[in-house]
Amino acid sequence: MDIWYYLMVPFTAILKLFYSIFSNYGIAIILFSLAIKVILFPLSLKGKKSMIQMNMLSGEQQKLQKQYANNQQKYQEEVQKLYEREGVSMGGGCLWSFLPILILFPIFAVVRRPLKYWLGLAEPVINAVTEAVKNAGLTLSAGYPEIDMVSHFYTDPGLLSTAQAAAPEATIYGINFNFLGIDLSATPQLRFWEGGITWSAIGLLLIVVLCAVTSLLSSVIMQKTNQMGNQNQQAAAQNKMMMLMSPLMMLWFGFIMPGAMGLYIIANSVFSTIQEIICGRMLKKDYEKAAERARLMEIEAKEEEKRLRREKAERKAREAEEAKKNKGKKQPAAAEDKMTPEQRDAAREGMRQYARGRAYDPERYGGVTPYTDPSPKAPAEEDPQEPGEDESKE
Repeated sequence: MDIWYYLMVPFTAILKLFYSIFSNYGIAIILFSLAIKVILFPLSLKGKKSMIQMNMLSGEQQKLQKQYANNQQKYQEEVQKLYEREGVSMGGGCLWSFLPILILFPIFAVVRRPLKYWLGLAEPVINAVTEAVKNAGLTLSAGYPEIDMVSHFYTDPGLLSTAQAAAPEATIYGINFNFLGIDLSATPQLRFWEGGITWSAIGLLLIVVLCAVTSLLSSVIMQKTNQMGNQNQQAAAQNKMMMLMSPLMMLWFGFIMPGAMGLYIIANSVFSTIQEIICGRMLKKDYEKAAERARLMEIEAKEEEKRLRREKAERKAREAEEAKKNKGKKQPAAAEDKMTPEQRDAAREGMRQYARGRAYDPERYGGVTPYTDPSPKAPAEEDPQEPGEDESKE
């Protein structure tokens, strides 16, 4: 057996415990969801405290963001120092909120493969049982064949005997998926009337609708509980998007998963709403402190904005007053207007005016020394003949 099997053991044990007491899969699913919420409640409470602390530091974080707008690395370092100084975990506020979603996957595995996780059968035994029930004439669904088998094992003793004969060394039994007349082993269909209108088909569709409604209700309650002051437009838009995405995602899950998973989503949303209300009451003082701090930060931000506007108005008034004083005064001449015609001509380089610079002054270093060619070199005098040279020629 793989490591994934052993990770599923705690979830399977809790679910089997409730089923052994009530012999009903629907009640077992609801109580399983409640048990998970009770177990994770201390962690959820701790996560909410961290989230409140993070919100209380949002004002200082915004100041750091403005201060280090051009240096993102320095900004991240200063934010980390701020959180360490205040004793706040950067991921503590949102980490625990993902636990219910993470638990959704193992419970889905337990529901989808009851032969492997619930009955503890090995893969070769599962293949043998599957082949035996197919030969007996049972048509299995493509997505959830093991759910079909254990559901029929409960209602059809003959099929159970066939499966037991295919794996005599294993203990095989059926599971009661009937809950309030709804078959939780079936997958909801949008066209529920196909194949005849039955209460089970209508009930499965109602489970999907309740998945979306309860998820939306839980999101609204969570937003109201966690609101600690006026939010900026970006945060409000993100919260609104999340509030809409959650029910749409649960609606999609409801149509692709068996009814048992839809019932778990409904129970989880209801218990999450109750948990939010309880946490809100327990952390009432913390929420009030955070809201008061957010209010003071908002007042401080408004005062700062007024101060900046006042300084800007005063600066404009001073500039207008100076312009009014200098209105009738003669403006200082430009550098090129002070130049003499001779300087302009000297600064000209061919047809390009001021090519040597508008401040060019040929007289700066005592004038320009005119260039004159040196006098031509005098012819060299003939070398005197050495005495006796002519005499030798004679």
